[in-house]
Amino acid sequence: MASFFHAGLLARLACFGVFLQYGVKPPEPNSILKGHKHTITCLAFSPKESLLASGSKDGTVRLWNWQSGKHLATLEGHLDMVVAVAFAPDGKTLASTSHGKIITIWNTAGKELYKLTGHDKDVRAVLFTADGQTLISASADHTIKSWDLKERRARSTLTRHTAEVNCLALSRDGKLLASAGWDRIIRLWDPASGKKLADLAGHTEFARDLVFTPDGNKLFSCGKDGIIRIWNTKSKKLHSRLEGHKGLVRSLALSPDGTLLASAGKAGSLKLWNVNNGKLLASLERGDMAFQVVAFSPDGKTLASGGIQRQVQLWKVSDLLR
Repeated sequence: MASFFHAGLLARLACFGVFLQYGVKPPEPNSILKGHKHTITCLAFSPKESLLASGSKDGTVRLWNWQSGKHLATLEGHLDMVVAVAFAPDGKTLASTSHGKIITIWNTAGKELYKLTGHDKDVRAVLFTADGQTLISASADHTIKSWDLKERRARSTLTRHTAEVNCLALSRDGKLLASAGWDRIIRLWDPASGKKLADLAGHTEFARDLVFTPDGNKLFSCGKDGIIRIWNTKSKKLHSRLEGHKGLVRSLALSPDGTLLASAGKAGSLKLWNVNNGKLLASLERGDMAFQVVAFSPDGKTLASGGIQRQVQLWKVSDLLR
């Protein structure tokens, strides 16, 4: 415990020292949402209204009005840590999953509506299609499933991965689906037909997160090797790399206008990048596991982060970039 505290303290002092060297006060969160009893593992802003969902190792999902800071509801029922949460496009329902085979669908009042079952192992990622009629999930059973939410059953299953699938991304126009995980290969799919379009190879360790640019022409990926890779989805080739994290990069988030990329690493780094030129614009170092997950608000002016402090921290993007 003493060595862990000492390492965290050194990281904080190093971060503050950089700011003090240039006479700039280190940025602090604009607000903090407290209530979880363990590490924050996933975040999602609703595209409608002022809702934010946070999942935690404490097995719960909490709903917040992120603008007022008010806690609205606690979603209970998962038997283990929550690993993924996603809002439907209309903002009226959300999906969550934990270290288990079940996907739970809730309304925004915190009431469980129904469960989806069919995966053989842990469900690692979930996302809704733009029409809100389909949910896509990725699992440690090596598969990706497409769910008909009206019928509440699996419509199709993609089986080309050879190991656990950790993450998914869907282009804004819905024409490209990306998946990646422990087999180190990013796979591009036509979600309508289920046809595999390409395998993108380059990661030397497992992949952890994916995000498309708004036009779908580029895909960002990250993972244990600490390098953020940018792929050209037209040529199906590596475009460039962003380097600066030490070790596992757990989470990526792209601003709604596609100009800023946020990344969070296990070593306690939160970084902001210029998407157009790859320049590192801001970096915070707060100690091991301080930043586990990041998400941009719908207007792009706020960045949410979560980690070992058991808090959701809300940052003004303008403060981070000053």
